[in-house]
Amino acid sequence: MFVTMMMTDQMLDLPPPLSNELPMMHHMINGDASQQMILVQVNPGETFTIRMEDGALQCIQGPAEVPMMSPNGSIPPIHVPPGYVSQVLEDNTGVRRVVVTPHSECYPPSYSPALSPSHHIHPPYLTHPHFIPASHTSYYPPVSPGDVPHQFYQHRLPPIYPEEIIPLYNVSTFMGHEEYCKPPPKKLKQPVERTPLSQMNIPVSNSYKNSTTTTANGYGKSHGSPGGGGGVGGSPGNKRPERRARGSPKHTDTETQDHDVEARRVQAVPSGMDKPQVSNLQSHSALVSWSSISVSGSPGRVPSCSYELQLKDKSRDGKYKVVYSGEELQHTLTDLRPATDYHVRVSTVCNSVKGPSSDVRAFTTQCAPPDIPLPPRLSHRSKSSLTLQWKPPADNGSKINNYIVEWDEGKKNSIFREYCVVPQRHCKVLRLCPGVGYTFRVAALNDIGSSGFSTEVVFYTTGSLQQTSLPPRLVLAGSSWVTLEWTRPNSCSAEEMITYTLEMQDETKGLDFQAVYSGLELNHKVESLRRNTQYKFRLITCSGEWRSAPSSLLVCKTTAERPGPPVNPAVNTLTYHSFCVTWEPPEDDGGSGDLTYILEISESNNNEERQWEAVYRGPERKHSCEDLKSATSFSLRLSCVSAAGQSQWSGEVTVRTLIPPPGRCQPPSIMGNVKHKELTLQWDASLCDEETDGVEFCLEMCAIEEDSEPVEVFRGSKTECTVGNLLPGTTYRFQVRAVNSAGYGPFSESVDISTAAGPPEQCNPPVINVTSHTCAHVTWENTESSGIDVSGYRLYWGRDLDSLELVYSGDETYFQISNLEASTEYCCRIQAVNQAGAGPYSDLVTCRTPAAAPDLISGFHQLNLPLNPAESESFSLSTCLALTWDEPNCNGAQIISYNIQIGDRIISTENTNQHIIRDLLPDSEYSLKIWAENEMGAGPLSETLRVRTRPLPPSPPRLECAAVGPQSLKLRWAFSSRSQFTDDTNYILQMEDRNQRFVVVYRGPSHTFKLQRLNESSRYRFRIQAVSEAGEGPFSETYTFSTTKSLPPTLKAPRVVQLEGNTCEVTWESIPPMRGDRVSYVLQVLGGRESEYKQVYKGEDASFQLLGLQWNTDYRVRVFACRRCSDSLQELCGSFSPSALFSLRRTDTTLAVEADVNKSTISRSLSDEQFAGLIVFGVASLSVLIAFLLQLLI
Repeated sequence: MFVTMMMTDQMLDLPPPLSNELPMMHHMINGDASQQMILVQVNPGETFTIRMEDGALQCIQGPAEVPMMSPNGSIPPIHVPPGYVSQVLEDNTGVRRVVVTPHSECYPPSYSPALSPSHHIHPPYLTHPHFIPASHTSYYPPVSPGDVPHQFYQHRLPPIYPEEIIPLYNVSTFMGHEEYCKPPPKKLKQPVERTPLSQMNIPVSNSYKNSTTTTANGYGKSHGSPGGGGGVGGSPGNKRPERRARGSPKHTDTETQDHDVEARRVQAVPSGMDKPQVSNLQSHSALVSWSSISVSGSPGRVPSCSYELQLKDKSRDGKYKVVYSGEELQHTLTDLRPATDYHVRVSTVCNSVKGPSSDVRAFTTQCAPPDIPLPPRLSHRSKSSLTLQWKPPADNGSKINNYIVEWDEGKKNSIFREYCVVPQRHCKVLRLCPGVGYTFRVAALNDIGSSGFSTEVVFYTTGSLQQTSLPPRLVLAGSSWVTLEWTRPNSCSAEEMITYTLEMQDETKGLDFQAVYSGLELNHKVESLRRNTQYKFRLITCSGEWRSAPSSLLVCKTTAERPGPPVNPAVNTLTYHSFCVTWEPPEDDGGSGDLTYILEISESNNNEERQWEAVYRGPERKHSCEDLKSATSFSLRLSCVSAAGQSQWSGEVTVRTLIPPPGRCQPPSIMGNVKHKELTLQWDASLCDEETDGVEFCLEMCAIEEDSEPVEVFRGSKTECTVGNLLPGTTYRFQVRAVNSAGYGPFSESVDISTAAGPPEQCNPPVINVTSHTCAHVTWENTESSGIDVSGYRLYWGRDLDSLELVYSGDETYFQISNLEASTEYCCRIQAVNQAGAGPYSDLVTCRTPAAAPDLISGFHQLNLPLNPAESESFSLSTCLALTWDEPNCNGAQIISYNIQIGDRIISTENTNQHIIRDLLPDSEYSLKIWAENEMGAGPLSETLRVRTRPLPPSPPRLECAAVGPQSLKLRWAFSSRSQFTDDTNYILQMEDRNQRFVVVYRGPSHTFKLQRLNESSRYRFRIQAVSEAGEGPFSETYTFSTTKSLPPTLKAPRVVQLEGNTCEVTWESIPPMRGDRVSYVLQVLGGRESEYKQVYKGEDASFQLLGLQWNTDYRVRVFACRRCSDSLQELCGSFSPSALFSLRRTDTTLAVEADVNKSTISRSLSDEQFAGLIVFGVASLSVLIAFLLQLLI
């Protein structure tokens, strides 16, 4: 340790600091003359420990420089261990240093050159002691002298101070508490850089100059003389006379003034803070509040202050972290962990100067429900069960009581149901179906509540997928019943009894399916259902050995009943031409809430049968009937319609519109064409015809050119009139008015209408010039008219009189007709038209188009087989093409032949629509075109037809016998070297039956097939054939394969009966001769300490007596059967029977022999090989364990 001490009554001229360190001496030497400043330097990797006033230990982790104050002005004594001495050295500046060195070192009475002020460096990195009062135990690890500068040696010394060491500042202001308590590192891998004093933000408080107590570090008692010494005096009367330290230079008056100016420059420092308060404590949040502080500083100036809130989680790294910095007096802590201990403290920062931290406030968050557990994992599964395990989540302060396991019952509908609630972390799900996936999730439960569910996970049971039933089908549905039917599974045999369970889901009662039928029938009528309601059905098929999964859902709906008629129809808002009808809904809607109302209206007429007309159809219960006749009686009736049908009609309601006076009629207008001698007029009845009895209309006319008086030309109830006997080309004026029993109405506005001129006369016949078989030119002459020019002509063209159509209308005297058919007869006529109308038709003229070459052939395609069965024998799709086409239009000349172009070759055929091209290459592509030819020439070429011949049929493969058994043969076949087989090649394997006919035993693409249930030692004949797209290939040659003979079956354990003396009789079951071969038996005995069985008998008898046996000795006997083949004299032996254990007992009566068949175990000692293997296994296990422990230690 290296301690630097100086008197506080002098100013030292220090050299400039290195690494921008803050020269603290000028700030610290402002106290009483009796105060001593001690600068403790803590080296890297070391800890400086101070006992506080409350007895707690405060640790400071190096590298750091800790300024200390000796309150009584003396150097504290240092107790050193044996072999160490302490020396006090003083330099020219008055700075005294205490050096702790080994006793063997020899120090000069003055500083070495390395410690001279002229060679100022950082204080040497020597190991400081641990200032722990009443502690005499320390460890001194060996440190080589090369780790420190050569001027000093590094040692760890256990000094003991008899009185407290008071730090000048609260160490927590520049170093966190968590840094104090860190253990020293074992080894510094990199050089540790010392923290410059200027970066520690150590506030210098005025309390050390003029305060009566020291509050920055929590101490409140004074030290020193009764006169207020110790450097904490607050008034000039309490100050002690100044005194200098040894070797300190004298100060002038100017230096004293500079010292006072420097003291006034000290900034205002905040005082200590009270403990923060914690309220509104929750599981994940808490509200922390604190009180404001008073700041001492220059008068008239208010410094800007902010607060820093620090939080420490004891369960983690134990470090304080700043969670808030601002001017508010409270802060809400979030993202806290439930049931966790936290410590908070608050400090003040004023004008970039950080004050001391407050006392620590501890609090614990409330408990919460557990965290969401991890998804369960599968530990074991079978066909009907799944065993799940999961890891416990964090309980958040409350012990987990139970776990909730939910599953979807294998329905894959995202609907989960609770399976069980267990306190363990495992669960076994039973009664499952084989080969089905089930979805599970887990939630944890404690006294606070339940956690969320884990991620969903799917596990499958073993076994094959269960068969799924076909869904039921709807046969018929009624309002309270449905009839369903279903089919029997195809995979079930006719003798197997199948039970069908029909389940129904009623959403009004829940989402569960309830069984409504279980039986053997294939249909069922479900009754007692609600009308107009949707139901879901599914079917489950069961037999004695299996149960299928539920089928897919059938959704059906019952029908609704016919609703009743609407009630309480009423009429209001009656006018001349309209009224409003309202009604109420029916008392019974038939189970369907959606109703459509029908309103029908009919005029009341006693003379004729009434006709009802629907005027409204919709969901509303109100309708306005408009545009009605006035003064007319109407009958109304109502009905409603739903999905079930239409209701009955309601009672009729009669209403009569009001009678209005006659009004002005609309002006008459021309109806149709105006002729030269007559015209037809009409007028609007909606304004003048009131639809009442006795209303008539009067039409008056006068000629404008003659200035004649108006004459009534029509009187009646109709709204139209034809006026005749008029002069052509004359203008007339017309007007109309209505009249009823009340009188005449006003005249309408007058209308002037002129009659037309006369139509033109008959035209001359047109002239037809046929230019080609598809085109004709028609001309005609102008026609003289009766005083009016012809405005146009109309040309009619067709094949006969009945098919004439207008093909031209215009003022030209010619027209060209195209798109005609060859060798076809046509006729035409012409008609002239002017303003007066159309004249009469001309005489009919006929013509005929010439013949032409045939049309384009269509429907040209390839056939798989010839149309003529006689040509099928020699036809092959590999070398032949069967073609057909549709016969084209000959265009008036008979078709002579058809020409087919295939590549560079042209094939001519007779007048037929099919042809076979032979001698083509297999598996080749060809392009074909065809055209027809008659005496007029060749027709156009058809579209190109691209065809391809098929490859040659494959040759049969070579058949081999892969495996032979007594009752089975496994055959396989390989590729033939002459044929190429593709993936779509199938094979037909045939076997010869007893009637020497070959029957198919296999058809498919596989290359192997195994025949079962054959007779032993029998010969079978086979042949094979390959089939591909090219056709069926030839059959192979006949192959003969034979089955082998069967071995004798394994016998049961023999039975042993003890006879008189030391004789026993052994008996076993007998086997009948196998297909004429005799069967013999071999008996073997193992007795005493023998290790091998010995044969004692071989013969055809089923019993044998053992003689000369020893008493109280264990014996084992076993037997096997041998088959002697009569044809080959070969002996086939079966396997050994289970051994029988017996022992002879000395008794007068016959003893029952204890026989143990594969159940009794004989304890035998381990063999040498087994014992050696056990030793090797133990050594290997021990090696693995030692390697694992070494890995953990490293």
